[in-house]
Amino acid sequence: MKRFFAAVVLGLSLAGVAHAAIDTYEFAKEGDRERFRELTKELRCPKCQNQDIADSNAPIAADLRKEIFRMLGEGKDNQQIIDFMVDRYGDFVRYKPALNAKTALLWFGPAGLLLGGFVVIVLIVRRRRGQRAETPSSLSAEERQRLDQLLDKNQE
Repeated sequence: MKRFFAAVVLGLSLAGVAHAAIDTYEFAKEGDRERFRELTKELRCPKCQNQDIADSNAPIAADLRKEIFRMLGEGKDNQQIIDFMVDRYGDFVRYKPALNAKTALLWFGPAGLLLGGFVVIVLIVRRRRGQRAETPSSLSAEERQRLDQLLDKNQE
């Protein structure tokens, strides 16, 4: 029983240590807290590449959260913060990059590939249909007569 009690106490104390690593920020206004959540969900971690900085445990994500908190404290708006991050880390840091000359391929590339694939399939189908239609008429009358004779021999 003592061992069980010791294991429970140890487990609870380790659970408390795991929660101590979570960032805690004190905001002057509740609106700033909500903006902080939105911004950290909208920006991608440069190291993890498939996590937003709110969910990432990477040290750079922690630094970016601190930077966002600092900029919110200075009174900067969301667009200024996003522009700062894009200037520093490129368009990759945004989950939904803005439409511009650099990101046009990212936005329209998949649709272009899909449309191109559809066009290729239509062309292939049309060519095959054209070849099937030409095959019976490509034999001359003499060749057809010879073919009929050969087929009649095989049936006997």
